[in-house]
Amino acid sequence: MSRAFAHEEVVVRRGRRSGLPLIVAVHSRVLGPAAGGCRMRRYDTWQDGLTDALRLSEAMTYKSAVAGLDFGGGKSVIALDRDTDVTPDLREAALEDLGELIASFDGSYRTGPDIGTGPEDMVVLRRFSPYAYCAPEEHGGTGDSGGPTAIGVLAALRAGARHVFGDASCTGKEVVVSGFGSVGSRVAAGLAAEGAHVVVSDVDPSRKEAALASGYGWVEPGRALSAPADILVPAAVGGVFDAASVPRLTAPLVVGPANNQLADESVADTLAERGIVWVPDYVAGAGGVAYTLSRESEGYGHEAALARVEGIGDTVGHLLGLARTSGVTPMRAARQLAERRLTAAGSPAAAAAEVEVEVEADAEAEAEAEAEAATARTRLLSRS
Repeated sequence: MSRAFAHEEVVVRRGRRSGLPLIVAVHSRVLGPAAGGCRMRRYDTWQDGLTDALRLSEAMTYKSAVAGLDFGGGKSVIALDRDTDVTPDLREAALEDLGELIASFDGSYRTGPDIGTGPEDMVVLRRFSPYAYCAPEEHGGTGDSGGPTAIGVLAALRAGARHVFGDASCTGKEVVVSGFGSVGSRVAAGLAAEGAHVVVSDVDPSRKEAALASGYGWVEPGRALSAPADILVPAAVGGVFDAASVPRLTAPLVVGPANNQLADESVADTLAERGIVWVPDYVAGAGGVAYTLSRESEGYGHEAALARVEGIGDTVGHLLGLARTSGVTPMRAARQLAERRLTAAGSPAAAAAEVEVEVEADAEAEAEAEAEAATARTRLLSRS
């Protein structure tokens, strides 16, 4: 996404307790305080961690803008060397260092779990700042955001199915879910409850037994993208779609929560040229962010926050209609929707592109989709 350097603020600091590189990147506060997860992972160099933070914070700006949230984009990274031995003491020291840094933003940057961190880590950050979200409920947070993320993905899937197949129902559809983790397993359960034939895959072979016990098919990770399917759900690592993998895809619809699915933005054009409808990951995967920020920052109740998550379906329907009518890719349509909000809010960096397309909602189809979703939503929330 990056062109010229457009970030508002970037802080790189060596932790005084841990000695580890700490990075907080704030891309934009145009719509409100910057929000983005705390990532703790290994890099070849700390500069690679900085690159990650810059890229992901910009993506968060667009995720929030498209989702209609009054938040900007940010990201924090604790950069580990490849050979760093992350003992419990070092982990706590690093989190305390980051908590101290986050506190210095005085609420203008807010965080939550990301790769390498979880709800319990937010408890450590909250010693220094209240702006660490998704702590366990007993510590005043909303806990794991996997359930709301999955609900948002399912809403996006129904909107995508209506656009591609003319029917929001996934009944009878062959769906491959690549990644059987916290979110992927919930998406699989929701799809199965709606009558889809679900096949799953994961790089962890120990998850095969659980998948088969749940009644799903199984495909080895190396064959997941090319397996026969109506819908492909990328729910694991990013960068899976590139010049080599796209020609092997069989599914006409691709919707999933994995971050940064495209190796580069040109792949969106390649997908469109092949007639594959790809819903941008930062749109489909926004449910967890929308739910958490609604509850913990804006004071929404549970049902009101879930209604905002369900609204992802309307957003996807709108952007796919915009893409079809204006002859652009869904990625460009999503960018246009985001830029419209950023421009209206006075962003100096946002393009002034304005494309007005009204996509009429089919009330009968919406009611049908909601009825089909009810059982899956109840099941997903019970597993959250």
